[in-house]
Amino acid sequence: MKMIRIHHGPLGAIRFVEEDGFLVEVGFGDRVETSTTPLLDEAMRQMDAYFTRTLTRFDLPLKPMGTAFQMKVWQALQTIPYGETWSYQDVARTIGNIHAVRAVGGANNKNPISIIIPCHRVIGKDGKLVGYGGGLERKAWLLAFEKRTP
Repeated sequence: MKMIRIHHGPLGAIRFVEEDGFLVEVGFGDRVETSTTPLLDEAMRQMDAYFTRTLTRFDLPLKPMGTAFQMKVWQALQTIPYGETWSYQDVARTIGNIHAVRAVGGANNKNPISIIIPCHRVIGKDGKLVGYGGGLERKAWLLAFEKRTP
């Protein structure tokens, strides 16, 4: 059974979805259903800590659903240091397939667990902001926010 909780913060409503003791989705937008579980409480606590600059790496049980390739990309995204950016080419190199730049972009676009799996830290090779499911304004905000953190 899926449990849903909404976090309201500087980026608006962020929806957390738990299923069988794992976070399976974190995305932008409101839903009517609101649940409380120990995991969702902890996710709220960690998100608040992130937004108050006291947490730079989340420690939550995650279970994103995707292909083996997507999972590999999402694992690589979790190694991008806080406050830094990588290009899609950097991610392709990290997963051992330098020719998979477009496929990395596609997997990045399908990331079901925003912010916690930091797809916002991936930018174009030329340094431009490209694609973000939450909108480029949120991506720019997140990148600027992380760079401001002492």
